[in-house]
Amino acid sequence: MAQSSSMKLLGARNMSCIVERMEWNNKMDLIAYGTEKGEVIIQRLNWQKIVTFPTPGEDVRVRSLSWQMDETLLAVGYSNGKVALLDAESETIISGLIYEDDIKKVYFSKAINCRESLDSYTCTAKDKHKRYLPKLPPLTNIDPCLKTLDQKSFPKGSPCFLVVIMRSGKVHLLLLGALQAGSIDLTQHILHPENFDVYDVRLNGDFNAIYALLRDGQQLKLLHFHNQVLQDSISPMLELASHCANILETKNYINDTQQCLTEAWETVQLEMDNKLTKYANSQAYGMISANFLELLVFGYATLEVEEFLTLTEKVFKKIANSVDLSLNNLQGLVFKQLNGAAINMFYFLNTIAGFGRMTHFFDALISPDVASEAMRACGAFLLKVHELQRTIDTLVNDMKLFHSWIIFTILRLSNQEIPDDMIFTGKENVALVEFFCNMEPDLQGQCEGGDERDATTSADTEDSSSDASPNPMLTRSKFNLERVGQYLENTYLTQPQPLNSSELWSRMLAENECLAECNLFVPHDKKLSLIQQREKMFNAIDAVFHKPTESISASFKLTTAVICGDLPQFACEPSLEQEDQLSNYDFINCSYHVHEASKCDMLAVTISWQEAMILEFSRGEDCLLRCTRVQLFPGPFTPQLHDDYYNLRFVDLQFYNESAISMLAQTTTPTPGVRPHSYFVQFSLSAARNQCTQHQLAPLMKLPEATVTHSIHDIPDAATFKALDGVCEMLAVSGSRKVATVLSDRRRKMTIFEMEIEEEEDDTEMSQASFLEISKESVLADKSDA
Repeated sequence: MAQSSSMKLLGARNMSCIVERMEWNNKMDLIAYGTEKGEVIIQRLNWQKIVTFPTPGEDVRVRSLSWQMDETLLAVGYSNGKVALLDAESETIISGLIYEDDIKKVYFSKAINCRESLDSYTCTAKDKHKRYLPKLPPLTNIDPCLKTLDQKSFPKGSPCFLVVIMRSGKVHLLLLGALQAGSIDLTQHILHPENFDVYDVRLNGDFNAIYALLRDGQQLKLLHFHNQVLQDSISPMLELASHCANILETKNYINDTQQCLTEAWETVQLEMDNKLTKYANSQAYGMISANFLELLVFGYATLEVEEFLTLTEKVFKKIANSVDLSLNNLQGLVFKQLNGAAINMFYFLNTIAGFGRMTHFFDALISPDVASEAMRACGAFLLKVHELQRTIDTLVNDMKLFHSWIIFTILRLSNQEIPDDMIFTGKENVALVEFFCNMEPDLQGQCEGGDERDATTSADTEDSSSDASPNPMLTRSKFNLERVGQYLENTYLTQPQPLNSSELWSRMLAENECLAECNLFVPHDKKLSLIQQREKMFNAIDAVFHKPTESISASFKLTTAVICGDLPQFACEPSLEQEDQLSNYDFINCSYHVHEASKCDMLAVTISWQEAMILEFSRGEDCLLRCTRVQLFPGPFTPQLHDDYYNLRFVDLQFYNESAISMLAQTTTPTPGVRPHSYFVQFSLSAARNQCTQHQLAPLMKLPEATVTHSIHDIPDAATFKALDGVCEMLAVSGSRKVATVLSDRRRKMTIFEMEIEEEEDDTEMSQASFLEISKESVLADKSDA
């Protein structure tokens, strides 16, 4: 047994609060840790903080951290059911998911290797849509800080799975962070759901099976589930997930544009909220149209109208310019942003519908009928956008004509000279009459289908009653701006666009019901608002992605159940006052690593406070399981050891790389008031290879009966020990970065070590130089910021 470890202290810091989770980036000089306050902090090796992400709510804890392979993307699971994807490079929240249950763990799988896994189906033109679809213009009116978690873009890193493990036993798989790629409820596959706990769930290296480590009654089990759909359709799933991400981003863009539309419309209303609105509110229903028509036709103005027209020409021009600018902004949002997003959405849905016709690859993933229905809903949304565009265009022309007439009338009544270009034509006068007549449409509740005279009479009757008893519900304060505003409400249109008898297609649909009901044509519901049509489209799109989830979820089949050991009665971790009763509590910790060279999946599991198992599942045709059981206790033939080595227990363990496991151990002393000692243990898997047992995978395997436990002190050159200061409680290592971090002193002190310094001295010197350069860059950056 080696008594020293090739590790060197790089530094230690007392943290401002308790650290509950920490994770090293496998490629970059970044470590992320979650605090007791629910914050997530990302910093460099030289302690320079990069970014701090605040907690998503009160009393929310950080449950899990996981870096995407070779990327700056960090997945965070919270106790309130939220999963957030954080980008350390842009210092933003990329996207997020919300679940109804507490999160146990979230993690990114390894990157999907296209050369290994995509032989059956290949896409000849990746991101082909960029050739044909113009890039959507940015929405400058949207503040990025105001966006919610589900309104951000999706990551574009290496293709991989995001696995979300719930404490209830449900496991959700997401591909590219966008496509719901199946789920499984582990409680449906155990014997004692009333005494259940899940410790870890991992995807295998071929992405066609999962390993689930859980408690089933008094037994610790490792369940192996195979999934045939994942095995056969991983390639088409990547294609579908890519389009799903594009569709979800387009949905978010449509939502953002809708927010901009609402803000622009509120600006229009605000510009009208001046003397125009005050005048409208002071008049009984129907009198505004009558007064303006009287002024237009006979040139006579009532006292109220004269008071209304006391504004100067410059003031009215200022009002007109403000309203025109706001309406032009509204026009641009509908014509460019909303129309472009609808076209993009139709393109993506059309592509998915085309995939659905390739049944050999996409039969389990896409239903052609559902995809076609989503295309029809998208087409209906596009028609509604065009309908809104025509309504806004009409309002713009009417408002320009109205403002010009107001200015013309002011000049005429004040006996000023009227320019020749302000003289109205007969066509413009007719348009003004129509605008004034439609300025105050019929009130809701009146009889539909009656002639205009009956409606006017009814309105006059209500006006007379309103004179006696004012009713705010009977006033029209926005000059019938509701023609546009009604499209931005989640209710049916109160003033649907009238049928244009001059349009041939409209007449054909009205005369032939079979054409209107035919699935080959896009429906156009005149009664729906833009918001309602959008929700209808989104629901149809969500239905497209139900089938992949259902097919993959139904394909999980339990193939092997491995009993790893017996568990004590209690499943929770003891408090500091109960450490003398460790035998009554379990301590289950798990680490996972995919060994690409040998094509095996490796799991290190602590099955008690002093014993661990290293399991190696072969993914080859031999279907072998190799098991190595080790314990911290000395064996019967172990030479004399230091007193601390006789009373060690596990605190944490992680795979350092495919050849070593890093362990954190602590002494257990029955003497009260004596602080335990902590040790860092580096365990070599190659040295312990001769101690493993081989087993053929079977439906039920009882490893305690078929394996032998070895003391780590008895395996030659297997374990190296390093004494640590303080009471250490958590470990985070990175073999690619050659670093290890230990938390001590009730998780308030963080200590960082550099590993493998004896074997690669030159590399150590280079790394030390790089640390110095990073520190210099940090100082220079701080000075520049100051």
